[in-house]
Amino acid sequence: EGRFYSVLIHYIMMFQIQVLSNGCSEDLHKVQDALQWENFFKQKAAPENNKHFRAIEEAEMVKEAFTREAYSKHNAETVTNMATTEKAKVLDALLSTGKSCRRYSRHEIELATENFSDAKKIGEGGYGIVYRCILDHTEVAVKVIQQDSRGKIDEFFKEIDILSRLHHPHLVLLLGFCPEIGCLVYEYMENGSLEDQLIDNEGRQPLHWFLRFQIIFEVARGLAFLHGTKPEPIVHRDLKPGNILLDKNYVSKIGDVGFAKLISDLAPDGFTEYRDDTVIAGTMYYMDPEYQLTGTVRPKSDLFALGIIILQLLTGKRPQGLILSTEEAIRKGTFPEILDVSLNDWPIAEAEMLAKLGLHCTALRCRDRPDLEQEVLPELENVLSRVTSSWKFESPKAVVPSHFICPISQEVMDDPCVAADGHTYERRAIEAWLEEHKISPITKHMLPSLTIIPSHS
Repeated sequence: EGRFYSVLIHYIMMFQIQVLSNGCSEDLHKVQDALQWENFFKQKAAPENNKHFRAIEEAEMVKEAFTREAYSKHNAETVTNMATTEKAKVLDALLSTGKSCRRYSRHEIELATENFSDAKKIGEGGYGIVYRCILDHTEVAVKVIQQDSRGKIDEFFKEIDILSRLHHPHLVLLLGFCPEIGCLVYEYMENGSLEDQLIDNEGRQPLHWFLRFQIIFEVARGLAFLHGTKPEPIVHRDLKPGNILLDKNYVSKIGDVGFAKLISDLAPDGFTEYRDDTVIAGTMYYMDPEYQLTGTVRPKSDLFALGIIILQLLTGKRPQGLILSTEEAIRKGTFPEILDVSLNDWPIAEAEMLAKLGLHCTALRCRDRPDLEQEVLPELENVLSRVTSSWKFESPKAVVPSHFICPISQEVMDDPCVAADGHTYERRAIEAWLEEHKISPITKHMLPSLTIIPSHS
């Protein structure tokens, strides 16, 4: 009986264990099913979560970009306001100096140009349109800049600032400006640009070789003046035949200084410096190769352009390939063959001296180019002295070129001097004039100074 109870208890315990085991198993299955459903819903929800998080990230990025743009806009407006203030200061300074540079009204310019009539137009280019008209009883050239270019507006104010402060016989004379229209008023240069005379010279007499020698010397003197300004030298950066203008006596003057740069941190010629923040300015074939490569501009950067212009004046050709063709002609002894064929009385020896000087100026590295004051100008004076002493008028019936005639005495000049209006006079005649007048004998404008400079050319 006791054994029976023992067996019965054993079976009862086994039954209970089985029941418990079955219950755990069912619970386990339930837990596993729950986990599977959880994983299923997680997988379903994952793309939606990703979209949600991406949306949040994009919103943050948009917010950051908007903030950055707002800051940049505020910054730009601040810079613009500063620039406007600086330009206002420039204009106020000009008007307070009492110099010959005058501010014209919109009405005066529109009246003089007949509302910018095509009949008054004498030129058009990347800078704008040039009109020939009368202002203050004087023939002038009015250059209207392109209104749709911010860069051109900056050049406009820079040109006013530079030309109003600088006066030299071989820099174009700025007579006034009109900021409302955005135009500059210059003395009128009757014989146009050097490019007109050399390249686009249909219907014109070719420039005599002596005039070409003289133009080279005058342009070099104008450059030397710019490079010698204090406290900072000025580099033109866009010297080319189109920016060299000729008056009625073929006196040359450098114009278009809108690209000019005041060099406050001048790098030595023998030092190569690369600058990433420089905006390259200039015209292809006249631009200094070292400046193009490094972004560093020096006064000798203008010498490269001067060298190209010298070669053009000798050959009458466009600048492409001119350096190599001239070098080859000198090396082969065929130099006379590349001289401008429109002239047949070239002084060969002196022309070749100029060609070699031009090639020296076009050296690839600034350090290898000659010094303008110490080497280029003395060599040009030497060439002019040689041709002047040997050149005689062979026929008494020969027509004397107008640029040899003094505008006051109407006689051939023995001692020519350049006055502050940029015109050349016989010394005695202009000195006598200046004793009684303070205006130009030709332009009738007030002279910025009463000094005269001997014209060695």
